[in-house]
Amino acid sequence: MGKLSGKTAIVTGAAHGLGRAMAELFAKEGAFVFLADVDAKSAEEAAMAIRDAGGSAQAVETDVREESAVQKLAALVSERSPSLEILINNAGNLVRKDFRHLDDHDWASVLDTHLWGTIRTTRALLPLLQKAGQAGGAAVVNLASIMASNHFRQVSSYSAAKAAIEGLSRSLALEFSPYGIRVNYICPGFVPTAMTCQFTRPGFSDGLIRRIPMRRFGTPEEIAKVALFLSCEDSSYITGQGITADGGISINLV
Repeated sequence: MGKLSGKTAIVTGAAHGLGRAMAELFAKEGAFVFLADVDAKSAEEAAMAIRDAGGSAQAVETDVREESAVQKLAALVSERSPSLEILINNAGNLVRKDFRHLDDHDWASVLDTHLWGTIRTTRALLPLLQKAGQAGGAAVVNLASIMASNHFRQVSSYSAAKAAIEGLSRSLALEFSPYGIRVNYICPGFVPTAMTCQFTRPGFSDGLIRRIPMRRFGTPEEIAKVALFLSCEDSSYITGQGITADGGISINLV
């Protein structure tokens, strides 16, 4: 029996990187996983790989910036299951520019994906989460970042969005607790993915790695294990908390 046997999970931004690693691990632990992503082709490829490995998964084309798409996701989930035990809000993007060059479109792109995407998805799935909470418990895990409180140049929109997600997570933990729903968040450090390649590319990464006490970047699989912990009964008395998984760099950034 896996840690998530018999449970239903949604992972947004599941076609690549951290989201795909989470979806794969959750399926391995027995969950039926909905892989929600705007990249429908890659999401289906990821779901097929999970099924080929013996897991249960379904890809759903979902743009978390669109209310209609999120409502469609909620409807599809409710058709399969009367409740939802796990929601992972992972979808994200990155616009790297100096503040003086960020226009309204740039800000909207980042905030609408990270912050509003988390709000829309959680709001749409709340009725299903409440049913699971009443039946034994549900968990929401939001992806924040060490960039919420440790900063680099040219990522002000990203940092602002992630700081908002931290505050939102704590507020929702308080509001959702009576429903049996736990809400926590993860603050990953530098993990090589398509989105973070601007930071983890050869050359730039050498100096960055020297500032990481563990002297290496993290892996998507390591972040997925944190998400699993926050989603299963191992963390049954934890809510409103953030776990930083960054190899120690946040204690070495000044």
